Amino acid sequence: MNSVISALLVALKTFFHPRMLALVLWPMLLATMLWVGAAFIFWGSWMASLTGLVQQTGLEQWIAQGFLAIAPHYFIATVLVLLLLPAIYVTALMITAIFSMPAMVDHVAAKNYPNLERKQGGTTAGNVSNAVLAVSVYCLGWIISLPLWLFTPFALVLPIVLMAYLNQRLFRYDALAEHASRDEIDQVVERASGKLYLLGALAGLLQFVPLLNFIAPVYVALAFIHLCLDELNELRLQAA
Repeated sequence: MNSVISALLVALKTFFHPRMLALVLWPMLLATMLWVGAAFIFWGSWMASLTGLVQQTGLEQWIAQGFLAIAPHYFIATVLVLLLLPAIYVTALMITAIFSMPAMVDHVAAKNYPNLERKQGGTTAGNVSNAVLAVSVYCLGWIISLPLWLFTPFALVLPIVLMAYLNQRLFRYDALAEHASRDEIDQVVERASGKLYLLGALAGLLQFVPLLNFIAPVYVALAFIHLCLDELNELRLQAA
């Protein structure tokens, strides 16, 4: 727990360096532009698909009751907007992981771990495939668990659980790829699994805070870099 809190605090200090601030907005802005552009083109078909899905489930009768019966079209449009918000955030995370992580890792390593040997156990292809797999599993889990979000208290828990998985899976590989060997990547992930999930869950809360969610991808990435490199350094010290 202490190492997780330490990673969050040190990441906050690192975040305000000019090099890091230069990376803050563009992942979220690019993700927003991509999804807004897609919505502009495909909104009609998305509405039709979502309406058809609602009509095939018990949701149609639920929507037809009470005040929702007044404007079912607006209800479905609202649901679609709410689906777009996490899509934008996850896309920003993925952009950060693929394109911004190398610069952030170099900066953190130079400042905090200058003597940490680079064994380059990761690859660019591994970076991209890991990001695609992480987002794919997150989206699949999100879709499968969607009914639970609507009808049970799990609606308060499931988004955090899924975001915890996504954060730790998305950033752990990139944080270690330059400095750890392939075996060391596996060892760090195994020994620090609980810490990675806890950091992922705490960082995932930022997506629900307006304005802060715009800067969250870079901050979350920095927190994982600090935690993972610290765990790698501890692993090597224990093996020495």
